[in-house]
Amino acid sequence: MDRLTAADFEQELLILFDAYVHGDIDRRSFLDRASRFAVGGLSAAGLLAVLSPRFATAQIVPPDDARVHTERVDVPSPAGHGTIRSYVARPAQGVAQLPGVLVVHENRGLNPHIEDVARRLALEGFVALAPDALTPLGGYPGDEDRARALFAQLDQGKTRQDFLAAAAALRQRPDGNGRIGVVGFCYGGGIAHMLATELPDLGAAVPFYGNHPPVQDAARVKAPLLIHFAAVDERINAGWPAYEAALKAAGARYTAHQYPGTQHGFHNDTTPRFDAAAADLAWQRTLAFFRDHLNT
Repeated sequence: MDRLTAADFEQELLILFDAYVHGDIDRRSFLDRASRFAVGGLSAAGLLAVLSPRFATAQIVPPDDARVHTERVDVPSPAGHGTIRSYVARPAQGVAQLPGVLVVHENRGLNPHIEDVARRLALEGFVALAPDALTPLGGYPGDEDRARALFAQLDQGKTRQDFLAAAAALRQRPDGNGRIGVVGFCYGGGIAHMLATELPDLGAAVPFYGNHPPVQDAARVKAPLLIHFAAVDERINAGWPAYEAALKAAGARYTAHQYPGTQHGFHNDTTPRFDAAAADLAWQRTLAFFRDHLNT
């Protein structure tokens, strides 16, 4: 069977799935409302299953790839939850001191897809550190629904402090060159935006379809921004004109790209919302951006 894409589903169903993924409706509500799209022997539960992540089939860099050294570290976070567990990936061989990239997950914690993204960055010559915001609740539980439910229980004020602590730890690593950037997806895109307002020495920030900070915070942005938007993503895109105006007024450096025909989550290759062409273009732009701004 060929891989399913967003084009295989009704747009209304994709919007409904996005609402479910982001906690606007619960599982029962999704199944009830998705039932009218169930055709050809595929139930509403079956639709949810095919729209949900398939980590193993989408993996690009296996965890045991000999080209990559990985480890798990506990980062102290005294102003946050005390500790944030993180996954680190770097080239197994090569330059001793490399630029660092903080990799921030979606609203389900540090799942296998984000670990794979960290390994992809390692193969490109970066030290990647991917924190797990679910650390205080036991870490990513291995189930996306359970992870989403746990995520809603987090104290987001403390969680933001956890990511600030992770950024500081990445900057101080002896295998790093002292310059760091951040890339984040969905929830993580919002964290990337937030870090750009909080860290004056951040080297680069790349939010993928993330919520924007309050417009008044744009004046604090010092890092160059590369912002990726999906085309069909009203929940995120509606806030962009006001934030862009604030960035312009502040003299911030930013580049924004919107990818025609794409859905929210188009970079995540574990679900049918993945758009291979747009994801590849956005990723190549991201790598070039980090190389331009993080190499010393």
